[in-house]
Amino acid sequence: QVQLVESGGGLVQAGESLRVSCAASGRDFSTYGMGWFRQAPGKEREFVAAISRVISSTIYADSAKGRFTISRNNAKKTVDLQMDSLKPEDTAVYLCAADRAGRAASTTYAYAYWGQGIQVTVSS
Repeated sequence: QVQLVESGGGLVQAGESLRVSCAASGRDFSTYGMGWFRQAPGKEREFVAAISRVISSTIYADSAKGRFTISRNNAKKTVDLQMDSLKPEDTAVYLCAADRAGRAASTTYAYAYWGQGIQVTVSS
């Protein structure tokens, strides 16, 4: 089992950058695929980015491609999401998640473990 805690959220202006991090506790972090999702008020939870355990292959939502970068540090048990050129529509609670199968998956049901989430607000 793994516990996940997000950090680094906050309020930024459109066009600025922000980096959110997810710290994991528990065993075998390197065997998990990791993902970032977001959820805005009144909307469904949506996929943002994911990174696999093997060779750290990555996938991104179309809305994140070219602006966001996911990375992981297995020694530190962290996964980060660097967000550049932020837009007001990126405003949401950002959640990290862990997949026991080690995949870079884009669907919520692939993930067994979730953090509590952290607020990211982008003002126009």
